[in-house]
Amino acid sequence: MTTAKATSSMDGTDRKLLNLLQSKCPLVERPFDVLADQLEIGPDEVIDRVKRLKDRNVVRQISAIFDTRRLGYKTCLVAMRFADDKLDQGAHIFNEHPGVSHNYARVGDYNLWFTMAVAPGESLEETVKVWAERAGAERYRMLPTVKFFKIGVNFDMEKEEGAAEQYSPDGYGNGKKKAWNEVEPVTEFEIEVIRELQEDMPLVPEPFLQMAERLGVTQQKIFDTADSFQQRGVMRRFSAVLHHRKAGFKSNAMVVWKVPSERAEEVGREMASSRWVTHCYERPTFPEFPYSHYTMIHATTQDQCEEVAKDISEATGIDDYQLLYSTREYKKTRVRYFV
Repeated sequence: MTTAKATSSMDGTDRKLLNLLQSKCPLVERPFDVLADQLEIGPDEVIDRVKRLKDRNVVRQISAIFDTRRLGYKTCLVAMRFADDKLDQGAHIFNEHPGVSHNYARVGDYNLWFTMAVAPGESLEETVKVWAERAGAERYRMLPTVKFFKIGVNFDMEKEEGAAEQYSPDGYGNGKKKAWNEVEPVTEFEIEVIRELQEDMPLVPEPFLQMAERLGVTQQKIFDTADSFQQRGVMRRFSAVLHHRKAGFKSNAMVVWKVPSERAEEVGREMASSRWVTHCYERPTFPEFPYSHYTMIHATTQDQCEEVAKDISEATGIDDYQLLYSTREYKKTRVRYFV
C-alpha cells in the first residue's frame, strides 16, 4: 500500500488513537479500555483499529522505550562512506548486527548513517572497525554524543505537524540531577522486566497478563517497576512508534549545523525547542566535516523540512548548515537489551 493510500484510509478516530498511543500507552491491566473511554468507542474496536494500522505498517511497535546509556550500553552515530555500487551490500551487512537500530542511506559524501550500540564490556570502537572492514567501507567517522539536548519523536496526526514539544535538556525532568549519560544500576528482576516490556505488546484485552505469568508476579508489580524505570530515567515511556513515511511524514532530514563552540549550549537549547525537531545532539567535528550540532526533522514534504531549517537558522543566527535527506531506510527498530 502506498503512503497516500495508507494515510487517506485513516479516519479522525484513527488519527486520535495514534496521537494517544504515541504519547503514552496506558500501563494498566486493560489499556484498550482506557483508550476506548478516551475515544468514546468500544475496546474491541480499539484493538481492531490498532491491528489495521499495524497491518498497514503505520504502527511499527508498541513497547517500552529504554535509554541505552542508562542501561550501560555504549552507543554512537556512525557516518560511513561506501562506493555507490557497494552501498546496498554494505548496509545489509551492518543490518545483521543486533546493536544497529537505525540505518539510512543519505545524500552527501558520507552516504550511510547508522546508530550502533554494544553491551557493557564490549568495545564500540573495535566493533565498528571490524564490521567496517567486513562490509568494505572506504572510510568512516564515529560521532558519539558530546551533549544531549533532546530526543522525543512525536507527530500530531490530526494536524499533520511535528509535535515533539516535551523534552528535558538537563535530564528527564524527574527531579534527579543525574548526567544524561550516567548508568543506572538494575537488578536481575528488573532485567527480566526489561526483556518483557521491550517486546511488541500483544493486541489482546489484557496484554500484560502473560508477561506477569512468565515473571511469576502480579501485573501491578510490572507497572510499579515500569514507573520506577521512568522515575530513574531508565525508560522514557511506553508507547507506539510510527513508520513516519506511512504516517504521512514522508520527508526526513538530518540537519547538521556549524556552531561556534562558545554558543554550543545556547544554540542547542534553541534548536531543541522546535516542535519539528525530534532529536538534537552536539557531536565531535572533523576537518572534512566541521558540523557540531545535529537535528532530526520529519515533515510531510521536503519544502516543509527546508522551511523548518530556515526558521531555526533565523532563530539562532547559524547559517552554515546542510540538510542530509534520507534516500533509503535499511533498518529502523529498537535495540533489544539483555538478550
